[in-house]
Amino acid sequence: MGKQSLAAFGSKTKTKGAPEKKTPVKKVEESKTQKTKKEPRTRSQRYRSAKAKVDRQKLYPVNEAVKLIKETSYSRFNGTVELHLVVKKTGISEMVELPHLAGREKKVEIASDTTVEKLKKGKIDFDTLLATPEMMPKLVPFARILGPKGLMPNPKNGTLIKNATDANKFSQNRINVKTEKEAPLIHLAVGKVNQNQKELVENIEAVITAISKPKIIRAYLSPSMGPSVKIEV
Repeated sequence: MGKQSLAAFGSKTKTKGAPEKKTPVKKVEESKTQKTKKEPRTRSQRYRSAKAKVDRQKLYPVNEAVKLIKETSYSRFNGTVELHLVVKKTGISEMVELPHLAGREKKVEIASDTTVEKLKKGKIDFDTLLATPEMMPKLVPFARILGPKGLMPNPKNGTLIKNATDANKFSQNRINVKTEKEAPLIHLAVGKVNQNQKELVENIEAVITAISKPKIIRAYLSPSMGPSVKIEV
């Protein structure tokens, strides 16, 4: 191999023992920080004004908490009143009969061949689906559609009925209160902001009683738009 070839070959290889150029650790860390750094969230003036009315250190009795939620809700629509619970363990699941309807009246449908035809077209125009045991085999093919929406009839929530006449006994106020799959947290709607205060208080107390006070670590009440309020349990 000639000198010229050796020189060309040598220019393509690293010189043995030559120090490699390394990027300083400090610069790498600064670069990562710049990429992950997010701008601080800025709250609206309406939120800040509403929050100023809430004592963050105080545990409010349910009646006072509901009154405060009504005052601090700043949505232009009729917001939902939400109850948030931190409990001692996951896996809690209770069927609760609320004393009063939490929100708008739901459209209930009794499963029939007409329902099956609608499901084939991907049409769902009901909020609750009731079914008799005879209709269940026809609904199984649509489990992937109905299941994720919580519309698949089952005996636990009272949507599997013996016959069509039993549909009259079905209560829209019955809800399944349960923790998240991987966290001891419960979130549910207990009514609307413009709803009668007494009704909201009774709905909240019904849920707390069903879960059992000793199982609850912390409880919060909040509107769709507005600050949360700590509840005394």
